[in-house]
Amino acid sequence: MESSLVKDNPLLLPLNKEKTIYDGFITVQERDFRLRILLPPDRQVKQARLHCCWQLKHLLHGYEHIVKQRQQQSPDLVTFILELKTVLEVGLKSRHECRSIPPPQYYAQLISEMETLGWGKLLFIDTEFRTLRLKAEDSSRRQHILNIKLKSKHPVDAPECSADLPVPLAMTWTPQSTLEQLHSQFLLLLESLTEFWDVLDEIDSKTWILEPEKPSRSDTMRRIAIGNNTSIKVEVDPRHPKMLPECCLLGAEHVVTPLRNKLNANMHLWNPDSSVLHNLRDVLEIEFPSPATHEKSTRSLIRCAMTLAAASHFTRPVFTSLLR
Repeated sequence: MESSLVKDNPLLLPLNKEKTIYDGFITVQERDFRLRILLPPDRQVKQARLHCCWQLKHLLHGYEHIVKQRQQQSPDLVTFILELKTVLEVGLKSRHECRSIPPPQYYAQLISEMETLGWGKLLFIDTEFRTLRLKAEDSSRRQHILNIKLKSKHPVDAPECSADLPVPLAMTWTPQSTLEQLHSQFLLLLESLTEFWDVLDEIDSKTWILEPEKPSRSDTMRRIAIGNNTSIKVEVDPRHPKMLPECCLLGAEHVVTPLRNKLNANMHLWNPDSSVLHNLRDVLEIEFPSPATHEKSTRSLIRCAMTLAAASHFTRPVFTSLLR
């Protein structure tokens, strides 16, 4: 074991004949890091104490739990040092990727692409010129944001893209691609989802939505109030938004059962050429409460709460003695 330790770490040497204290350097990716290891008399690595230079401590920040785990699992010092160096290699690689500065042509390429796309479409760019947010508008004048994270080898490496969408954002990219082409792909995807958002916007504007409280463009579910503590949860398919959605009626069984029977009996009346809300009204044979109903209900609850609060504030409690 000792020969292997010296061979792999020639700058880390024992300071006593019992070989319970080691001091020196370990080398990772041609960089030397100061390390001091204090072993117990039985030389069990699990009980060892480690002291290191500030550079090594900084590099291991966030990896402490992994180092501790490796220390507990290693049968001897040679194995632990090997595990420690593996963790250090991961840390060095991660920091190198985070701090790698793109070459000058990266910035020239980015500015050229933005001039072609139009600076008016840029909502945000970070100080490292890596993260961009581009705005886009669909045919219904809804506003959307395309988040782009460029790699240091742009445009050779494909950027990471994300957006608030109900479907996966799959973008095509080649080393010859540009931000303008990426933005155009995004616009085409938005147009393919226009009918889906039209369907949900109608539901949001004309019914009392219980969930989600603040719908996002990626949400496909709506729980709509019906009345009598009853609601219906609908899951709209983004690719086929006008087809019969997945429905789930929620509430007391004696109220839900008649509605469920109507849904099953009238399912054949569903018209794909009509909106989901119109079809739900026809199939369930009901009128949904409007958002105004929700506002009136909320105002009533607030008035009741204020009345109760005022009454409790001005009414003094009366205490009666049990002993006379």
